[in-house]
Amino acid sequence: MQNIKLVKESEVPNSFRNSFVRGKFDFNDKKVKETFDVDIDIPEKWNVGVIVGSSGTGKSTIANELFDIKEYKFGHKSVIEEIKTDKDVNEIIDVFNKVGFSSPPSWLKPFGVLSNGEKMRVELAQSVLDNSEIIAFDEFTSVVDRQVAKVASHCVQKYIRKNDKKFVAIACHYDILDWLEPDWILDTSTMTFYLGKMSPTTKDHKSNLKSKNVKEVIGINLGSIII
Repeated sequence: MQNIKLVKESEVPNSFRNSFVRGKFDFNDKKVKETFDVDIDIPEKWNVGVIVGSSGTGKSTIANELFDIKEYKFGHKSVIEEIKTDKDVNEIIDVFNKVGFSSPPSWLKPFGVLSNGEKMRVELAQSVLDNSEIIAFDEFTSVVDRQVAKVASHCVQKYIRKNDKKFVAIACHYDILDWLEPDWILDTSTMTFYLGKMSPTTKDHKSNLKSKNVKEVIGINLGSIII
């Protein structure tokens, strides 16, 4: 069992509007504080994990503490030239296709002119081709339609498992749980950790949890958020 306890503080500058809000709502602190206190029990052997939850519940903060989310930079060359990997061009194209980026003309365009959905898929391909031990991808499928998200999720999890990599999706969409079939899940909306796959079709995620252990839920109410 691992405990993750994080405190984020933001200074509140002195200004008329800030002072108005602090006075109106009786908020006298000079700092805004967020506290995340989570117990997790990630198994030794796994390939796909998901950190999922509503906006503002600490997904990226916790993921960065655990896995160090990478940000990829792309220049003005074609994206197939910009991809950083020791794999040959055929494997790059194979990964492009697996994440739903299947347009050869778009492979020859610079990153900056692509649509938001295409950019996400290029970043996803780059993360999959990365040599990092653990790949953590923030805002997973957040800017693509759900059919593309479904195909990309299914293909990525197959690629990750086939190549025995470790991939963590950080997302606000619960539908990816059905498609990624993760080995573990941290739901930051309830600060609950699960082993196995939980259904996004019910508010009570525990009721449809498919656990690998006799105890379905590793932890309930494992943390809190204070804002």
